[in-house]
Amino acid sequence: MALLGLRNVSKIYHTGGEEIRALDDVSLDLQSGEFISIIGPSGSGKSTLMHVLGCLDSPTHGEVRLDGVDISRATAGQLAKVRNRTIGFVFQSFNLLPKLNVLQNVELPMVYAGMGGGPRRERAMEALRQVDLAHRVKNRPNQLSGGQQQRVAIARALVNDPKIILADEPTGNLDTHTGELILNLFRDLSRQGRTVILVTHNPEIAAVTPRRIEIRNGKIADRLDERLAGLARAAASPA
Repeated sequence: MALLGLRNVSKIYHTGGEEIRALDDVSLDLQSGEFISIIGPSGSGKSTLMHVLGCLDSPTHGEVRLDGVDISRATAGQLAKVRNRTIGFVFQSFNLLPKLNVLQNVELPMVYAGMGGGPRRERAMEALRQVDLAHRVKNRPNQLSGGQQQRVAIARALVNDPKIILADEPTGNLDTHTGELILNLFRDLSRQGRTVILVTHNPEIAAVTPRRIEIRNGKIADRLDERLAGLARAAASPA
């Protein structure tokens, strides 16, 4: 059974009397421990797919299953609980709170989960040790390099022991060398059994993952290409 599965998922928006299919009948299975990239240009539907996979939004049509449980019609409150328990997020802009130090930033998801101070600090320190930043706990984000800030963001994503890490353009604000270090860290997390999903527009970043899912016009591109090829063959065949 897939850890996360989509069946015939569509996300439809209506604006100015026009119907926009941000996702169009997408079916997809993601397994535990996979290291995956989702790639596509702006407007392709990859961000919408990320929102559905990350339980940030529900589909208009279709089914989303996480660990075998149908969450397609979950309420906003139910989705928030699923996110906090199952998914860790990493963003291009780091999203660290500037007035909090490193330790406090990493503790935040556990604060929202209602965990007590002692266990919270212990788990935050363990996550910071995983990203080799236990020595910077008292620093604030503006005292860190971009790569260090991203490692803090990864530590924050790890503290609730999520099954899925969802990273949106995680190397976009980093130099090439630092970006490679961050990608190696994601690779290690996948080897530990976590499903790591990178969302990117950069083919070079997507190329480092064993599996690549390309989104184009709201559809998975290889399936779209198969359909187009089938139509072309049908049109070329004699009547």
